[in-house]
Amino acid sequence: MKNLLESDYPAYFGTYINHVQNDDCIAVMEENLSDFVTFIENISVEKYNYKYQEDKWTIKDIVRHIIDAERIFAYRALRFARFDRTPIPGFEENDYAANVNTTTIEMADLLQEFILVRKSTIKLFESFTEDMLVAKGIASGKEISVLALGFIISGHAIHHQNVIRERYL
Repeated sequence: MKNLLESDYPAYFGTYINHVQNDDCIAVMEENLSDFVTFIENISVEKYNYKYQEDKWTIKDIVRHIIDAERIFAYRALRFARFDRTPIPGFEENDYAANVNTTTIEMADLLQEFILVRKSTIKLFESFTEDMLVAKGIASGKEISVLALGFIISGHAIHHQNVIRERYL
């Protein structure tokens, strides 16, 4: 399934796609679901609101960002899989982060939401036919395929897991 061409996604998404080692988009989502939850659960509670620099996000902010981004990527995939050719504008991740207060949210609640969103995304991708997976649309002014969005969803979470490991722990 990971037979993606460079023309299937904007180059800047290559970072996320390259984090994915499995060729089966759905299997990757399932593996990433359990790996990510276990990873976060094994972090000390005291670290959840830690910032390694004043202008950076906390670990809770990162988890919220992953959830928000997955919803947006899945919405894009749904639109393009249904052959909706209406261009979709981009989103500003920092605006999303600035307008939610994660300090009052328990990590267990964030992880539960992540699990529900990911399971919903998996079900969505399981419903797609081969023709739907190769369908493309315009998001943020760039063409992207449904299948690429599937790999981006997992690769994005893996990317942030690596950032947490390198900068927060």
